[in-house]
Amino acid sequence: MGSKHARPLGPVVDDTPAPRPSPETRLSGRYVTVIGMSNEHAASLYPHVSGDENAYLWDYMLNGPFNELSEYRTAMEAEIKNNSKVYFAIIPTNEPITPSGADNVIGCASYLNINLANRSIEVGSVLFSSKLQKTALATEAMYLMAKHAIEDLGYRRYEWKCNTLNAASQRAAQRLGFTFEGIFRQHMIIKGRSRDTAWFAIIDGDWPGIKDSFDKWLGPSNFDKDGNQRKKLEDFRSE
Repeated sequence: MGSKHARPLGPVVDDTPAPRPSPETRLSGRYVTVIGMSNEHAASLYPHVSGDENAYLWDYMLNGPFNELSEYRTAMEAEIKNNSKVYFAIIPTNEPITPSGADNVIGCASYLNINLANRSIEVGSVLFSSKLQKTALATEAMYLMAKHAIEDLGYRRYEWKCNTLNAASQRAAQRLGFTFEGIFRQHMIIKGRSRDTAWFAIIDGDWPGIKDSFDKWLGPSNFDKDGNQRKKLEDFRSE
């Protein structure tokens, strides 16, 4: 039988669905430009993420590594055409063009698990070449994608998920301001191996403080003449 007493319910929210992200989007920052990924971008990125020296980049990816450009282009073509994802290429502002005249793509990332009704979206398929790892460029790319999803498109939940064995990805999520929410045990089977998945998220209520820390960290005054940070991103959030 139902209780006669009022039971707790969640807060009332606007239930207008979010718009779907567009591959035509262009996000411009001080250090990088983030634009919709194309097959030509895949060809530009491949030299930065292929070969034995880059095989480790694929350890926790859903596919790869790829031995030939043709294999990578075929895989990326299918990913780009996948309506459940929106892929973006990451291009450095200081060297935006290769000697051949193509866009100089040094990394990529995507929006996925796009839930329009609940205004929830995930950033994933993050592939950073050595030229992008542990740089202001990488941080700004993640900032631009988060800002676009939350501020421009109105998503109320922005997720980050990774293999629990991927310690670097978990550290990155926490550094970027995501809150750890738990572990989904035996969540997936990837390349014939069981994967437990760590879940992280930023919600819209978190964003103003996180955005402020990004803006301060990315500011020119936070870097010395050699490009070294004066303060860590996490330090700005603790102020």
